[in-house]
Amino acid sequence: MRRKMIVLFGLVMVMSMLVAACAPQSNVATNEVEDVVKEPVVEESEVEELVVEDPEVEEPQSGPVLPEVNPLELSGNIITAGSSTVFPLAERMAERFEDEGFAGNVTIDSIGSGAGYERFCVAGETDISNASRQIKDSEIASCEAIGRTPIEFRIGTDALAVVVSQENDFLTEVTMEELAMIFGEGFETWADVNPAWPNEKILRYIPGTDSGTFDFFVEEVFDKNNEPHLLASNTQLSEDDNVLVQGILGSPYAVGYFGYAYYAENQDTLRILVIDGVTAEQENVDNNTYPLSRPLFMYSDASIMREKPQVAGYLNFVLTFVNEEIVDVGYFPANEEALNKARQAWLDAMK
Repeated sequence: MRRKMIVLFGLVMVMSMLVAACAPQSNVATNEVEDVVKEPVVEESEVEELVVEDPEVEEPQSGPVLPEVNPLELSGNIITAGSSTVFPLAERMAERFEDEGFAGNVTIDSIGSGAGYERFCVAGETDISNASRQIKDSEIASCEAIGRTPIEFRIGTDALAVVVSQENDFLTEVTMEELAMIFGEGFETWADVNPAWPNEKILRYIPGTDSGTFDFFVEEVFDKNNEPHLLASNTQLSEDDNVLVQGILGSPYAVGYFGYAYYAENQDTLRILVIDGVTAEQENVDNNTYPLSRPLFMYSDASIMREKPQVAGYLNFVLTFVNEEIVDVGYFPANEEALNKARQAWLDAMK
């Protein structure tokens, strides 16, 4: 009996020693494992900081890239002439060019696209021709006859505006067919076009025949035949769009058309007409659903651009920054494809 008690006691002692010995060793091992596991863990906020701090990779620009132009490094004169429609945009770009340091002078004569082409291609007097229509084959031939090859630079888009005074209380929209009657021969009064309209004479204010706006309107509304347009009664022509504005404001029975910028400048007193149910706005100009949307251009020549760095620099400047100014002037930006084509034409001219 005593022997059993001794053995039992011994077993109890051994068990106690084992428990005492194992307990602290187990705790130490557990703590060390936990420390090893916790050490490399990065908190979520730290991951976010790392992501923010990583440098961003810039995506490459699409399309041709023009060399940077510094107006401060350029001098000399730049002579331009042409479209009255392009005039306010050209004026804005020239002002910005000069504000940023150009030491020379940019001359801009508003004489109409046709007269501008004549000065550029026949007289050879200008460095750049501003235009609201594309150059004709006959005009290209005239340019080539004096050793010039015109290069086309698309700079924007116009929604040609057909307008009346806001005092007009009967007209808000028209069809293309009605435009041909309103501005055509044989329709003396508004009632002649539509019996619901007043029996009052139609007073017509239109651009001069040297104007690209006139040419475009005749092409779209009269299928290129300008005779009905020119023979319409009570028609006054002017190359100065501001004169047309004042004429339209003079009577609720007056009507006219010109570049959108001249409407935008006077929209508190003028009303632009909806045509074929389509309004003149960016989306409709981009998708060509507005019937009287049209491109705007500048033309020059490679030899002029290479001989006169100020001309090449100015055109570069226009193609680089025109979209920053064009909406404020009152026109619509050209799409990127058209601008890239113009920029590539600039690069090709300078080779």
